[in-house]
Amino acid sequence: MRLIRKIDELRVCLASERAIAFVPTMGNLHEGHLDLARQARNYGDCVVVSIFVNPLQFGPAEDFDDYPRTLDADCASLQGLADIVFAPSINEMYPVQQSVYVDPPPIANELCGAARPGHFRGMATVVLKLFNIVNPAVALFGKKDYQQLHIIRQMASQLSLPVRVIGCETVRAPDGLALSSRNQYLSGTERSEAVFLQQLLQDMRHSLLRGERDFERLQSRAVEALVGRGWRVDYVMVRNQSDLQPASQPEIVVLAAAKLGKTRLLDNVEVFLSA
Repeated sequence: MRLIRKIDELRVCLASERAIAFVPTMGNLHEGHLDLARQARNYGDCVVVSIFVNPLQFGPAEDFDDYPRTLDADCASLQGLADIVFAPSINEMYPVQQSVYVDPPPIANELCGAARPGHFRGMATVVLKLFNIVNPAVALFGKKDYQQLHIIRQMASQLSLPVRVIGCETVRAPDGLALSSRNQYLSGTERSEAVFLQQLLQDMRHSLLRGERDFERLQSRAVEALVGRGWRVDYVMVRNQSDLQPASQPEIVVLAAAKLGKTRLLDNVEVFLSA
């Protein structure tokens, strides 16, 4: 495995590769990231994992400065999984102040975008930049960040990017909590409570499969349940899988984001209703 920090060096290294599978990350890797790297091997002869904490997608009151940076441990974890780790500096990615951005679709202003203005603009911009640097045939993303995956797919499709975007299933702890780099912020008590979010989403899934179609009522009950246990809720929504608009199709997804203490947790569950 090779660690590369410079864009020009990476391009030279990848010039002869014709089947690149790419996993973009912000580092502080957990089993979810490693699972993406393992799956990437099924799609390409050369697996590239990027590690870059992107300042463009953090708001002024968010945790950019405190976000865990563990490059040495990350590289050790990727031994045998990745061929190349691309870990550029901020100055390498943004040698001048970024003034050209990807303008994401209107859905970027809803759900997580409503609580994090500008987040998806910064995310889409760095992903497009990484795609242009790495030139992958396939890029893999986890479904935990469902809205992010949707926006990247829209960007790749509408900008005619020569990359296939693959969504991979969320990797979970044994009790069901979706793995996230931010889970380490949870106290012991909060970690025990955190699994309730996925339990709640599963309860909503079962209600939908039993025929519940009053989505507003279902969403309101879920928010009340979270608030009653001390969570600060950004949203709980039932949406179409295809376009993230309010549910109107058989293939839907229940999405939630809420804070437990200082930690913002994100999760979702796909539901396939009978016609």
